[in-house]
Amino acid sequence: MGAATIYVLVRKQMFYLTQKKNVRHTMAAVLMLLEAALCFLIPLSLVVWLLVEKIQNLNLDPQAYIKTIEDIARLVELKTGYNVLNSENISFIASFIPKVGQFIVGNMSNLVVNIFVMLFVLFFMLLKGKEMETYCYDILPFKTTHKERILNKISLMVRSNAIGIPLVAIVQGGVATIGYFIFDAPNPILFGFLSCFASVVPMVGIGLIWAPVVAYMFLTGNWHHAIGLLIYSGIITSTIDNLIRFLLQKKLANIHPLITIFGVIIGLSLFGFMGIIFGPLLLSIFLLCFDIFKQEYLSDDQ
Repeated sequence: MGAATIYVLVRKQMFYLTQKKNVRHTMAAVLMLLEAALCFLIPLSLVVWLLVEKIQNLNLDPQAYIKTIEDIARLVELKTGYNVLNSENISFIASFIPKVGQFIVGNMSNLVVNIFVMLFVLFFMLLKGKEMETYCYDILPFKTTHKERILNKISLMVRSNAIGIPLVAIVQGGVATIGYFIFDAPNPILFGFLSCFASVVPMVGIGLIWAPVVAYMFLTGNWHHAIGLLIYSGIITSTIDNLIRFLLQKKLANIHPLITIFGVIIGLSLFGFMGIIFGPLLLSIFLLCFDIFKQEYLSDDQ
């Protein structure tokens, strides 16, 4: 499905190279693959570069953090009577940390494999693009006018998501970066850049970045700024993406906000991350097919 999405985005470039410039299909397909690969590799390379640069200059004092954690644990025990640092909690944390590492490594491995398979499938879709489109067009069980409506709807929604998702990520990351600067968060540019990527993660989203930053600021004693960043991120940063996404979907593809909401909910459960694109798409196509059925079989003039 990821390959099909990229194919819709680059098909016109492919046809331009092969039909207008007489480039060989294999060479044109390789160029399109390089373009798609760079869209993944360049942002990931920037993230790795920023992380490596910050880690190299990192100077940690473990004793300071341990003392702060112990002070907070004593305060919690004094107020609630609950010992946060008892042996059971420490054992749970010790057993939980390796699971987190395994989860991250496993997901990174799956991401690499999925990207490789997606590019592999995309290569053959590009080689036989015209034949594939003709075949899909012929097997659609609709009249010609309805086939055009469905295909145009798919193309429009895929393009709107391809524009909307990066734009939402940039805007939300920019808003988060402003908050990091206002409330004196550490490394605001790095965390702002990471927030752009985290904004596309299903369900948790940008909270993957600002929540640990807030926790770090609490642990280092920067209480006032931590509370301010928590309120700012919870009210503004975490909600602005929904507003922008609804406006973009309405503007670019004329999609009702409820279709976007329920489409994303359904899509995430069925397809994972790619459900952000395919959930609203499938729900819109379902409603369009229902409208076609109504015109064909339930109209008064039939």
